Amino acid sequence: MNRTTHPPDPQPVRGGTGAATAAPPPARATTRRRPASPQWAAWAFLAPVTLYLVLFYAYPLYRNIDLSLRNYTVRSFVQGDAPFTGLSNYRAVLDDPTFAPALLHTAVFTAVCLVFQYAIGLALAVFFNQHFRLSATLRALFLVPWLLPLIVSASTWSWMLNSDSGVVNAALHAVGVGPVNWLTSPDWSLTSVIIANIWIGVPFNLVVLYSGLQSIPTSLYEAAALDGANAWQRFWRITFPLLRPVSAITLLLGLVYTLKVFDIIWIMSKGGPADSSTTFATWSYQLGFGNLLPAFGPGAAVGNLLVVAALVFGLVYMRVQRKQTVS
Repeated sequence: MNRTTHPPDPQPVRGGTGAATAAPPPARATTRRRPASPQWAAWAFLAPVTLYLVLFYAYPLYRNIDLSLRNYTVRSFVQGDAPFTGLSNYRAVLDDPTFAPALLHTAVFTAVCLVFQYAIGLALAVFFNQHFRLSATLRALFLVPWLLPLIVSASTWSWMLNSDSGVVNAALHAVGVGPVNWLTSPDWSLTSVIIANIWIGVPFNLVVLYSGLQSIPTSLYEAAALDGANAWQRFWRITFPLLRPVSAITLLLGLVYTLKVFDIIWIMSKGGPADSSTTFATWSYQLGFGNLLPAFGPGAAVGNLLVVAALVFGLVYMRVQRKQTVS
């Protein structure tokens, strides 16, 4: 007689308290949600800035380059069928007799303004860093030229430098000096716009350099004074070297701004007389919009030369800064 064997029934599992508990059910497969990639969040934050740069920087620059490579007239500018001419606009600009004087005026205007704006701004920053009485009030008053609209500043300087009724010639007459044709003489027109631009740019240098002075520890000056260093030695050995990074960015920003100064020169002298104060900025505007028959292509070419100059100086600044960081 065959016996059929059956598997034993599962026995209950007793816990530590002696109570019978059933065996746990088999684990079920659960699906977990993967966290969102952080790259999507980064792109979401970058999207508005990228869109802004494309719309207001990349696209206008592309249009300006395209404008300089075609023969645009008023009709073709509206209809958009200007023929492609390559680099002929750039060759026309380089062969123009106005190119050499405009290049010289741009270089002189930029260099002189940068030197005097930085020197006067640094001197005022060191002066106000003494924290004397009314220091904050006077420092705020020095910001007025920077806060005024440029059209107001240029118009004010035009009135002050007027040959017949200007206060500058009146002051010169009071000390026995004859009148000077500031804005109507080819010998003085560039000097006049340089003076006005220096007056406008000094407050920017003052603010930035004064901020840099606040980061220099006073203990360095105290230690130098105990060692017998005078005021000039403290400035040359402590202030000036430690201000080098701030000075570099101040000069770079001032350079980019001064290269493209247009409104001050145009309001005061319109680049004249006889192109004696014409720079690349005013020449570009005069070619594109200052004539009855505008030359859009050459005007855009001159503007692109300004962009290239600013880009070159920016790359030089980055290279210098990288060498200073490595050393």
